[in-house]
Amino acid sequence: MEFSILGPVCVLRDDGSEVSVPGAKPRTVLATLLLARGEAVPDARLSGFLWGRQAPRTAGAQLYTYISRLRKRLGGAVRLDRQDHGYRLRIVDGRFDVDEFTRLAALGEAAVRDGRPEEGARALRSALALWRGPALTGVSEHLREAELPQLEEARMTALESRIEADLALLQHQRLIPELTGLVTRYPLRERLRAQWMTALYRCERQADALAVYREGRELLTSQVGVEPGPTLSATHRAVLDGTL
Repeated sequence: MEFSILGPVCVLRDDGSEVSVPGAKPRTVLATLLLARGEAVPDARLSGFLWGRQAPRTAGAQLYTYISRLRKRLGGAVRLDRQDHGYRLRIVDGRFDVDEFTRLAALGEAAVRDGRPEEGARALRSALALWRGPALTGVSEHLREAELPQLEEARMTALESRIEADLALLQHQRLIPELTGLVTRYPLRERLRAQWMTALYRCERQADALAVYREGRELLTSQVGVEPGPTLSATHRAVLDGTL
């Protein structure tokens, strides 16, 4: 089975058919236990993700019902045990897409650092392909607020590393439209902005690259109150010196 939270939370059998896990609350329990990676999750934490600060008096009974339904639907693919005033899920037969994403992203980023951009780009593309939309779709807002930011940060780091690999492979012209859209969406991510500057400069658009830097510096100083960091500053100097 494949346990997936990088998009709508779901479970897929080996033949591609979906195991029905109806309802936001059972999916919230499943996603929480999967993210714990085999560690026990206390009842109080599960309750907080299910109901926030206003859990019903029947919270314990409802949680037990959700766990029972998951056991029945997931069968022998998992071990779902009561432990230390909480529950623990271990995958027996299957994979968790976050673990696969983490593995592939780490391989790709290491390859890029070691000067193997083609291998790195391939692994990073495979990692990013595991995302089927916004992560943790179909669970409670309490869980999304707690867990989504770090998942999104991991995705963005992998994306930036894939772009770094493509720049090393001299794909700068092809990257400009993608980077234009990404920087528009994430204007304070300095690595993306530096990559955009690099691509522009290598397309003989030095003035545009410098304008991208000026816009970024203005945003950072006015919205965050900081000067550009080392990566963006070094890229700016390289554009001025003609050494990119």
